[in-house]
Amino acid sequence: QVQLVESGGGLVQAGGSLRLSCAASGSIFSINRMGWYRQAPGKQRELVAADTSGGVADYADSVKGRFTISRDNAKNTVYLQMISLKPEDTAVYSCNADVQVRDSGSYYRYWGRGTQVTVSA
Repeated sequence: QVQLVESGGGLVQAGGSLRLSCAASGSIFSINRMGWYRQAPGKQRELVAADTSGGVADYADSVKGRFTISRDNAKNTVYLQMISLKPEDTAVYSCNADVQVRDSGSYYRYWGRGTQVTVSA
């Protein structure tokens, strides 16, 4: 089994910064793509940022220039540095990872439970 655990969420004022972390653990042989998603109340979940194993990053237009995704492959951890936060960034942020599991060599997509980010005006 593989587990993803997010941390770093919280309450911050508009213009502030937060750094989210997502650590993967368990029966991991390798990890391909890792990504961050968010879901605000009453809205659909949306992609925030994703990072391939080759280091290519993709961002939602709404966060370009403000959010940066990075990875520490040795720690199986992905980060999301968020600056210049806005009230509309308020959401539950979840990470996912495309993991090649150790025993079978098959790839599965796993999700974390999420961490709340609240940006006050």
